[in-house]
Amino acid sequence: MKTAVLILLLSATPALANKVFVSNEKGNDVTVIDGDTLEVLGSYPVGNRPRGIAISPDGKELYICASDDDLVRVFDPETMQELHTLPSGPDPELFVLHPSGNPLYIANEDDNLVTVVDTKTHQMLAEIPVGVEPEGMGISPDGKVVINTSETTNMAHFIDAETYQITANVLVDQRPRFAQFSDDGTRLYVSSEIGGTVSVIDPATQAIIHTISFDIPGVLPEAIQPVGVRVTADGKKIFVALGPANRVAVVDGDSLEVTDYILVGQRVWQMAFTPDQSQLYTTNGNSNDVTVIDVATNKAVKSIPVGQQPWGVVVAPN
Repeated sequence: MKTAVLILLLSATPALANKVFVSNEKGNDVTVIDGDTLEVLGSYPVGNRPRGIAISPDGKELYICASDDDLVRVFDPETMQELHTLPSGPDPELFVLHPSGNPLYIANEDDNLVTVVDTKTHQMLAEIPVGVEPEGMGISPDGKVVINTSETTNMAHFIDAETYQITANVLVDQRPRFAQFSDDGTRLYVSSEIGGTVSVIDPATQAIIHTISFDIPGVLPEAIQPVGVRVTADGKKIFVALGPANRVAVVDGDSLEVTDYILVGQRVWQMAFTPDQSQLYTTNGNSNDVTVIDVATNKAVKSIPVGQQPWGVVVAPN
């Protein structure tokens, strides 16, 4: 009898691996979506002005940049109860977890610093001076190189993950917002919101090997503002969120040419794959929804209303 009850309870609770978490910048909450049914499970308060969002590799901790609280708040993804907080420095906006789950590298826009925090001891390990208005954070698949992009300095800073020293500065286009490595670590993609481009960088030489630009018929060039970038595990497709252009660009990973534009919600900002990369979720800040994209066909298959001004999104690991 006890076994039967346990089975019923488990079947009534959506598996963590199917959950999608969306930070709503104006709503001060996180919307949780069932990845199987694509239905909203609920919304939960998470502090003031939540933006960056990440989940630990083991799926046990959900990290939220509570920007106006000057904290990273940590939640249990199953219950959405707050577990503890991490020191972040002022105005944390984006962060990246080491592939092992520790430490956490946080961009502090107001102080021109990257803060490094131990996720186990909850202690600050380092403060790394970078350029003006640091925003984007990326990390190499082997965890050895951290990237920070500074919006006003227009640079991608290469940081040694062990020594916390900057090893290279790469000048990119105006207002770089996001940094994403390919899964094999051979390419780094840096989006530039005002420049309207994505710089493709060889991490071994820190040289820009290509610049991806975008041209959408009927859309003014100044509305094409690249922000979030995601790359399939095989490197064959690069997806770029184009902000007020309300589209996600699909770029061929071999030719680095744009092959498609997917119409999504208004002011598309950040994106996240499902673990099997069959779907891609986008946050659309001005239409207060999330678009679900079928990765194989490059088609938007559903729009899901969430909270006020959705900003970041993460999907629980398998």
